[in-house]
Amino acid sequence: MTYNKNNKNRYISNLTKETYALVLAGGRGSRLYELTDWRAKPAVYFGGKFRIIDFPLSNCVNSGIQHVGIATQYKSHSLIRHIQRGWSGFKANLSGVVEILPASQRSGSDWYMGTADAVYQNLDIIRAEKPKYILILSGDHVYRMDYGVLLAQHADNNADMTVCCLEVATEEAAGSFGVMTVDKSNKVIAFDEKPKVPNEIPGKPGLCLASMGNYVFNSEFLFDQLEKDCCKEGSSRDFGNDIIPAIIEDHNVFAFAFKDPESSKQPYWRDVGTIDSFWEANMELVEPRPQLDLYDKGWPIWTYQEQLPPAKFIFDNDERRGTALDSTVSGGCIISGSTIRKSLLFSSVHTHSYCVIEYSVILHGSDVAENCKLRRVVVDSDCKIPAGMTIGYDKEQDIANGFRVSEKGITLVTKDMLAALAQKSALSAPEK
Repeated sequence: MTYNKNNKNRYISNLTKETYALVLAGGRGSRLYELTDWRAKPAVYFGGKFRIIDFPLSNCVNSGIQHVGIATQYKSHSLIRHIQRGWSGFKANLSGVVEILPASQRSGSDWYMGTADAVYQNLDIIRAEKPKYILILSGDHVYRMDYGVLLAQHADNNADMTVCCLEVATEEAAGSFGVMTVDKSNKVIAFDEKPKVPNEIPGKPGLCLASMGNYVFNSEFLFDQLEKDCCKEGSSRDFGNDIIPAIIEDHNVFAFAFKDPESSKQPYWRDVGTIDSFWEANMELVEPRPQLDLYDKGWPIWTYQEQLPPAKFIFDNDERRGTALDSTVSGGCIISGSTIRKSLLFSSVHTHSYCVIEYSVILHGSDVAENCKLRRVVVDSDCKIPAGMTIGYDKEQDIANGFRVSEKGITLVTKDMLAALAQKSALSAPEK
């Protein structure tokens, strides 16, 4: 089958209509620490108004994929609520169905044991859709991707499976990514799951081909492989550890390089899996020309957001002035006599007079009382920062206050941390 560039939209549409996408959204994201104490990583907020899972789901909508399942597991309440509010029926003006597939022991007494098991336990649901192709997606990365191009290459290669890959520095990939070794036709000839010393790409020293955790399968082929893996004693039921290594020798497994088709450069892709990477990715968005353009009407990112009034900036005198410089401020925010610099504020944040907030990410519903100073801080949702508090200027003091300070000096503040600090302060206060 040949990919016809002149008939691109119709060709891709025919493929995507025959595709069922399954988003794996059950991961905790333990390296985000307290940010995922009460939510799964795909439910973590990002970019002022979105959740991480909105990006792969929007990619599905924009690629023309009409049937999507979301496999949930770890602390999924906020994720499920978000999907129900914002993705039920794919939006009123779009055709398609999003189904939530919680771990429900459909095929046994175990919860999802691995990525492959999350698919296997929902085989009856997937089979009922009668797809020709199955697209497995990680639910916890931020990127834009036309899955139609991926499907076109999969069909053109007559592949049984196609793995989406990124060119990643070997130091970064070591111990963190599955690494592909391919021949001249991009057929996978070796796969190593999180190797200590990744194989380099020939002619590109210091770089390796790392799996994004996104896969395309011919449906019947996938069903057969999952049934076989289920019978293997000692299998961890995981695509990277078990399925891919078992099929590369005898089947057509290809790598799809995630690159800009015009420039061949690496498109935007972020794994916001640590406090530092979460802060950095959000900070990138306040730049004048960020690599991830959220204002691109040709590839919109869909989400749920409650109806809110516009952001409001009040007071304009020498003592206090509501300003936001080189920053992103979402709907429902009130900047009351505060100075915001190089920061990103999610919806319904209220900052009070005489505050200075710099290089910080403030999640929705948080309230920063008067005379506070925040610098290089991530504030979780619905936090109440007490008046006069300074955070992000003194690492030792932040740690003493019970906040988490990352390797790169980013301070994380959550409601539970603030409650513990208030209790500690009350206990240490002298009796009247």
